[in-house]
Amino acid sequence: MYIIPKPYRVEEKTGELLLPYDGAITVDNSCREAYFYACSLKQEIRESVGFSLDILGEETEQTVITMRLCPEAKWETGKEEYLLEVSPQKIQLTASCEAGLLWGVQTLRQIIRQAKAVIPCMSVRDYPIIANRGYYLDVTRGRIPRLSELKKLVEKLSYYKINQLQIYIEHSFLFPGLSEVWRDDTPLTAEDILELDRYCRQYHIDLVPSLSSFGHLYKVLRTRTFRHLGEFPQMADEPFGFEDRMHHHTLNVAEPEALGFAKEMIDRYMALFSSRCFNLCADETFDLGKGRGKALAEEKGTRKMYLEFVRELCNHVVSRGKIPMFWGDIIRSFPEAVSELPKETICLNWGYDANEGSEATEAFARTGIRQYTCPGVNGWNHLIPGIRDSYENIRRMCSYALTYGAEGVLNTDWGDYGHINHPDFSTAGMIYGAAFSWRGEILPFEEISRQISLLEFGDRSESLVLLLAGLPEQGFGWAQAVNYLEKGKANKEMFERTGECLEEIRKAARELYCLLPEIESPGRERAAAYLIGMRGMELLALTGGFVGEKEFGIRREEEIPAGALARRLEEWFYDYKALWRGTSRESELYRIQNVVYWYADLLREADNG
Repeated sequence: MYIIPKPYRVEEKTGELLLPYDGAITVDNSCREAYFYACSLKQEIRESVGFSLDILGEETEQTVITMRLCPEAKWETGKEEYLLEVSPQKIQLTASCEAGLLWGVQTLRQIIRQAKAVIPCMSVRDYPIIANRGYYLDVTRGRIPRLSELKKLVEKLSYYKINQLQIYIEHSFLFPGLSEVWRDDTPLTAEDILELDRYCRQYHIDLVPSLSSFGHLYKVLRTRTFRHLGEFPQMADEPFGFEDRMHHHTLNVAEPEALGFAKEMIDRYMALFSSRCFNLCADETFDLGKGRGKALAEEKGTRKMYLEFVRELCNHVVSRGKIPMFWGDIIRSFPEAVSELPKETICLNWGYDANEGSEATEAFARTGIRQYTCPGVNGWNHLIPGIRDSYENIRRMCSYALTYGAEGVLNTDWGDYGHINHPDFSTAGMIYGAAFSWRGEILPFEEISRQISLLEFGDRSESLVLLLAGLPEQGFGWAQAVNYLEKGKANKEMFERTGECLEEIRKAARELYCLLPEIESPGRERAAAYLIGMRGMELLALTGGFVGEKEFGIRREEEIPAGALARRLEEWFYDYKALWRGTSRESELYRIQNVVYWYADLLREADNG
């Protein structure tokens, strides 16, 4: 029996409970959300077993599952703690608080999903050690999910006991009066945010606002109205570039209007959220002091410029009764400066390498600042995320959180270069973060991946995630395709493994076709989406063969006509667009389309040449 995250204590007992078709769930009406939790459990039973249980307000002979709060009981911590007991006659779930009751329901749902109507007798006592267990989703740089999909994400996060969600906004929110910023996008609205905030509260998830307020203001600083606030206003008229968007567009703190603009955006966005926190971002301010702020940088130094601006923003957030958060990548090089920030401030300490070290976490811990460790699912720039690297990164950062007393873990899903990967493909990485941030207990890669395959995808062979983790690191993949288009960048080494890479991708696709009968619906449909991703990886590798031949005279692995490959790219992208539109708004799909069609045209030129 798999339970993710692994509980504190599971005691197996003899016997089993046969879940009766005419049974009932009795809820404790002293818990405001007990009925909502019971409905979730009822739906799980209906989908997993095939029949439906009534929900009652008091115990009767029909009662087979009881759910109640018991804050006065002797709990080990009392913090989100629950006790689940299964006997041959009844299932009893008690909890110290509403959040604990929900987590107990989620554990019971996982048990029923596997055991169906024959539930083994057991006792489960559980509670988290790490208080804040978050997921961070980029909804700006490429893909903006539909509200319905964001709600599905909330449900999944809760299922794995994640209790915080942040969605990253640069320009993809419809700020009234700022149509010049969002006019060519399909932004989230105030109603979307208010509804998502309400929905998150039902699931004991804190929806934390996250807004770029210093760096990464690409769309804002390219407008005619606000370009003067940036370090390099002249860049506003340059053509769009995925890479350029990542590395420029920082507010000029020497401009008197810059601070007021940032504060106004913070206030307007903050008003939509019930969270006590606000993430200012303030990361990757690469341009600071290099353009119009150069004179101030020569006078003060960029470190002081950065610190003063962030301190002003943090103080502003505190003055509004909120807790400021900010990314720690810039201040990492001078961590002692955090003492100048408000004591409430939380530093979001990110690091995404598979072999990420503990040095930054330890350094921040020595300063005494509140911190989260922030790993990543490794989906950015990939059609299919690097699953094994995400596991290695996440397990390290979760263990550092426990070792150095971090207040939370925030697992990130960024959208660099267009958020090319399908949102569902980040699921394995999301669950690694949920599993390891609950109690800091790290399961071996093969073990947790087998559990995810069965519990999340309904894969009876327990091999799907391991299969996907075996996909190769592409020599010529999406990031390389973008860089070659925009900068003419290519190096010989990226084409040396093309043949081996193609063989590994095709082998994985064949194995996935064979695996589909082992996967229950709707997991089968979700798994089949990976075939579209694999086909895209294959076509990019083949396209890279033409680039390698053109740039370095490297003989292509397969002598496929360029025109035929162009048609395959366009046919694949038709399927990709359907997959995108199934979950997301149009957002920046057109930018991805521009890249794909540029290569299709390049191939036809080669065919005609």
